[in-house]
Amino acid sequence: MELKLDAIDRAILKILEKDAKTVAKNIAEQLNLTKTPVYERIKRLEKEGFIKHYSAVVNKEQIESSITVFSFVSLEAQKGYLMDDFLALVKEFPEVVECFIVGGEFDFLLKVIVKSLDAYYDFAKTKIATLPNIGAVKSAFVLKEVKDEIAFPLL
Repeated sequence: MELKLDAIDRAILKILEKDAKTVAKNIAEQLNLTKTPVYERIKRLEKEGFIKHYSAVVNKEQIESSITVFSFVSLEAQKGYLMDDFLALVKEFPEVVECFIVGGEFDFLLKVIVKSLDAYYDFAKTKIATLPNIGAVKSAFVLKEVKDEIAFPLL
């Protein structure tokens, strides 16, 4: 059974994506509703999995300098169990903040955040390059981050 979102659900999600600390009372005021049905909708959205979790978005520039690298990885063989093994190992690397299975020239796209170019070299040499079945790794270094949105574009 496919779960549906109506316009009010989408409006609630948009508000919570901008600020997850917005309380039901404030959401209700923004949507010209009462607090109780908004609260109940939020609980339903959580229960049905539309809201996976709440988190704080940290300002990484305030914490320490870092570089972001996109690593394009190809495996020597694309057998299912080999791909699963690669994914299980990559999930353990704290430097990898996002991992995608992609089509085209490469098998995976990794978003890697490290402190420096030297740190990326060490990561690539001691972690990625040592994984079994690695065919090729190509890297693109982010020079400037122009847009950093985590919100899902609710239409």
